[in-house]
Amino acid sequence: MTDTESPRTPLPVIELDDVRKTYRTGALEVEALRGVNLRIHEGEYIAIMGPSGSGKSTLMHILGCLDVPTAGNYHLAGEDVGRMSEEDLAQIRNRRIGFVFQQFNLLPTLSAWRNVELPLCYAGVGRAERRTRAISALEKVGLRDRIAHRPNELSGGQQQRVAVARALVTDPALILADEPTGNLDSVSTQDVLGLFGELHASGRTIVLITHEPEVAAAAGRVVRIRDGNVQDDTGSDPRTSTDPRTSTDPRAGGASTTLTWEAHQ
Repeated sequence: MTDTESPRTPLPVIELDDVRKTYRTGALEVEALRGVNLRIHEGEYIAIMGPSGSGKSTLMHILGCLDVPTAGNYHLAGEDVGRMSEEDLAQIRNRRIGFVFQQFNLLPTLSAWRNVELPLCYAGVGRAERRTRAISALEKVGLRDRIAHRPNELSGGQQQRVAVARALVTDPALILADEPTGNLDSVSTQDVLGLFGELHASGRTIVLITHEPEVAAAAGRVVRIRDGNVQDDTGSDPRTSTDPRTSTDPRAGGASTTLTWEAHQ
């Protein structure tokens, strides 16, 4: 870089520009999202809060490529999600995004390590490598001595740790957690939040959906959603503070759109 050049603005991992989502049932229309603008950069830990019906779960589904906007633009690591095929979206969900849900979603007949290996099965990874990576992921969440236990032999906090290990096993760049402490007692909640803190410290980008202020307080940034739009955004990374509708486009200048993902594949 020459003396006259200025550093490029880092590319957001997530960039939403006037994203809207409308559900239609016959003549009935429900606007779940009403023009959301949001940027999240690599390594951020962000909590998205809102009351029931605020649109936060719809936003989570769109961020996770489980649903698509009715209008507006969603760029994931610089790539336009609206231009992706169903196959592309399935690959992103399986390999690039780790999901953690309130209900754990563990198969009751499988051991912990076999639950964790499931995303690798879908990705076509060989059996021996699946087992090695699943056990390694369980070690990362402190469950090396529980790899053969089934869900009903684990506490709620331990089950959520298995779910987090499953989210990590593909080594994703982005972790999306939807009310991950909703079914946990206060001790297990702090346990899981401590784990998310460790993951964030290791460089993971974490987006956590919650309605609990004490859970949101663990994040470095809190975005509040109400009536389908962003009501408040506090603790923002300075790089994310400008409105994408009025700021210079960070994709200008031929910046690479693959580095964010390649570092974690």
